[in-house]
Formats: sequence, C-alpha cells, structure tokens
Amino acid sequence: MSETLLAVESLDVHYGAIHALRQVSFEAKAGEIVSLIGSNGAGKSTLLRAISGLLRPSGGRIRLRGADVTRAAPEAIVALGCSHVPEGRRIFANLTVLENLQMGAWPGRAPEAAGIERVLTLFPRLKERLTQAGGTLSGGEQQMLAIGRALMAAPAVLLLDEPSLGLAPLLVRQIFEIVREIHAQGTTVVLVEQNAHQALRIAGRAYVLETGSLVLSGPADELARDPRVRRAYLGEAGSG
Repeated sequence: MSETLLAVESLDVHYGAIHALRQVSFEAKAGEIVSLIGSNGAGKSTLLRAISGLLRPSGGRIRLRGADVTRAAPEAIVALGCSHVPEGRRIFANLTVLENLQMGAWPGRAPEAAGIERVLTLFPRLKERLTQAGGTLSGGEQQMLAIGRALMAAPAVLLLDEPSLGLAPLLVRQIFEIVREIHAQGTTVVLVEQNAHQALRIAGRAYVLETGSLVLSGPADELARDPRVRRAYLGEAGSG
C-alpha cells in the first residue's frame, strides 16, 4: 500500500467571520495525482494556501510525510518536501528566468544545477530565455517558469493551483502533458483546476469542493460519470 504523503483532517479556515473551509478532509498518497474541482469561490485555493502554510487554519490538522505541519511556517513545509505553484503564477517579473529558478532552490533538498537541468529538460522553451526578465514572457511561459521554480526544491508533493488559467487550448494541453511527466518522474501532484475535463482525465482520484465543504470524492473516472459532476462541472445534461 502506498504511503500517505499528505493528509488533511477536518480542516477549518476562516477569513474573519467568513467560514471559508468547513471540516475538509482528504489525502494524497505517494505516486498519485489527486484533483480538486469546484466552482469559483468553493475554497480550492484557500485549501492549498492552508496546506503550504500561507494561511493559518482555525481548526483541524495537516500532516505532511507524517509530520504535523498545521501551524508550520511555509519554509518548513518546503523543507519537508511540499512546493506550491500559486494561482496567477506569481513569478518575479524583474528577475531573469534563471534568477527565478534559483529563487526556488532549497538547501538540502536538491543540488541547484541538477534542478535547473531537470526544469530545462521539461521546459526547453525556458532554456532559450534564461537571461530574459520573467515579466516579458508569455502567459504560457510564465506558467512553465512558475512550475519550474517550484520543482527546484525537488518536492515529494507538488500543489498546482489552476495551471491552465488564461492559457490557449494548445498550451493547456502542453501544460497537462508536462504535469503527467512530472508525475511519471515520481512527484505526487495535488491539482486544483477549473477545467474539470482535464482534471478528471489526468487524476487517479478526485474530490469536489462546494462552498467550503467536500461533497464528493472517489476515483476520477467514476466522478467523471457521476450525473451531478457532469451537470455542474462538465457542461453535460447528465441523467438521474
């Protein structure tokens, strides 16, 4: 049986009086792609931000590789092997592509040179732009850079928040193929994605988040056939 790398147990998150996440529990095992789908405002990005230490939960527990990281600092979570690619990319626009990648390197996780070689193999386009400022890249190239920067820490778990957002269909396909390759190289992926077709196609298991609560979970192919998921997220009439 695969090791559970990430376990979220009865997690609550508040923004002031707003109860953003309610008793959310899910897990990601070694070697999985787990997708989280839901509409805007469902709490998907909030969940990833809580896991990566950017938000402090008001209740529940988060375990990473067996360690309780519920109240750990973001840098401690990276050191344990979890990297976060935030929605909107958040690259350093004034730094070069190479400097952005170097910012993602983490002492003790992996040699910097090996990390750069891995990223440039996955994203050959970045190799041509190493000395170019990150802010001058196209949207697709910035997404590649954001993912590459997160990979520099050699994470065991990669949190991906809306990697296809704002990209043309051809680039969306390329990004998801790269996610498959990252997974094939041994990284567990937790994917937040509004493109439910792609999210369910790529994942082994999936969870559906609505207004801060998990309402469905199971094998991704089964959820893709669920009439409720088809109606709400796949743009199909469904049945039953």
